[in-house]
Amino acid sequence: MSDWIRAQVGRGGADKLGPLQLAWIGDAVWELHQRLRLGARPGRSDALHKAVVAEVRADAQSNLLAWLEQQNLLHDDELDLVRRGRNSAGRGPRRADPAVYGRATGFETMVGWLFLNNPVRLAELLDQLEMAGSNSITPPPTP
Repeated sequence: MSDWIRAQVGRGGADKLGPLQLAWIGDAVWELHQRLRLGARPGRSDALHKAVVAEVRADAQSNLLAWLEQQNLLHDDELDLVRRGRNSAGRGPRRADPAVYGRATGFETMVGWLFLNNPVRLAELLDQLEMAGSNSITPPPTP
């Protein structure tokens, strides 16, 4: 389902953007990916919308990032992008856990950078999440 990303030509220019700009782009890419993935299934639009919202929430993105880290699938430069995004995130919405919001912003920053500079690598990571069943990835246990 990530073939649409794989078909993109890296435009570059991501290095001229700040972490929050990359996160803004990454958020749009991630939501579009989820809409394309879930929209391929039969269903009512309200049910599809709720399914997409569940996948693009900060807690879901934080869980996906934790899974990618646990599987050692991220390169050092990708981890650096996550760190930069996380550190730029600020507190987030009033009801959100700031740590979860920061990790989600880091995930989106990485997605935005990869979409602009290396869409093939982004497609590889999304394929890994798809094979793992992204909507069944649960949060790591808290110590």
